[in-house]
Amino acid sequence: MLTRGDLAVRGRIAEASNAVLLCTASLGGTTADCVYKPVKGERPLWDFPDGSLARREVAAYLVSEATGWGLVPPTVLREGPYGEGMVQHWIHGADEEPAEGALLALVEGEEAGEGWKPVAFAEVGDGRTALLVHADDPRLRRLSVLDAVINNGDRKGGHLLAAGDGRLYGIDHGVTFHVEDKLRTLLWGWAGEPLTDEALRVLGSLAGQLADGAPLATRLAELITPAELAAVRDRVAVLLRTRIHPRPSGQWPAIPWPPV
Repeated sequence: MLTRGDLAVRGRIAEASNAVLLCTASLGGTTADCVYKPVKGERPLWDFPDGSLARREVAAYLVSEATGWGLVPPTVLREGPYGEGMVQHWIHGADEEPAEGALLALVEGEEAGEGWKPVAFAEVGDGRTALLVHADDPRLRRLSVLDAVINNGDRKGGHLLAAGDGRLYGIDHGVTFHVEDKLRTLLWGWAGEPLTDEALRVLGSLAGQLADGAPLATRLAELITPAELAAVRDRVAVLLRTRIHPRPSGQWPAIPWPPV
């Protein structure tokens, strides 16, 4: 449906930095909500090639699928009403997120508390600070590994979607796959900690899927540059060798702005 369905634009998501259009995809009498980001609506970035963000979003989806974790909504590259762009399935969230299901929080004091991982102190007004924390959640931990692999430079809180079925998705992956270390995220809570056995198994499988001639590597070569594909392989190799979650490099802001 995303690939061949008719796209009808319903409106624009105004707060997005690039053109993001809410659409309905229709095929064979069935419809689905989706997001369409035309290449023509991408704002130029100083450190990424012009017109490349849609392809990076598709590449992130392919890597997510290769891990088996399914952390990125189905995403395709296709022609739409305003030219080529990325089309992604719209994730409908739960009507009401329970307090115990929160992913991010600000807490008083210097301790994250049980079930939370500390990120950084944040100014909250009137000269006060609070500790920004994220949930010690295996879904977030998997996403932090995926972000390390694809070198995600923009993991904001608003890019985390908790679906009504309990699954967690990450969206907005246009600023990914750079050859330099650009990792900026709110999910630093596991920095320096050992990777889980599950993550190491997934990374080992991913290394094989990124080998020359493998289907994943062939498809990624159509979406990102040869140097960027080589950098993905290198990042997976480093994670397997060190067996720990990466720490901030110190060469780049560690947390995106705005964080949420």
